[in-house]
Amino acid sequence: MGSMSLAHWIIVMVVVLVLFGRGRISEAMGDFGKGIRHFRQGLNDESDTIEARKLPTNERSPTD
Repeated sequence: MGSMSLAHWIIVMVVVLVLFGRGRISEAMGDFGKGIRHFRQGLNDESDTIEARKLPTNERSPTD
C-alpha cells in the first residue's frame, strides 16, 4: 500500500509535464547540470590549493 507502482509514477510524470512543460523541465535540468559542474570545479580548485600549501619549502629565511 505504501509503495508506488509503475502506473503511479507514469501519472506523476504526466502531471509534472502538464504543470511545468517540457521546456521548463529541460531548462531546470540544464541549470542543475551547470551547478554540479561548478561544484566539481570548486572541489578541484580547493584540492589544488590544499596540495600547494602542503608542499614543503626547504628555504631558510635570510636571518638564520
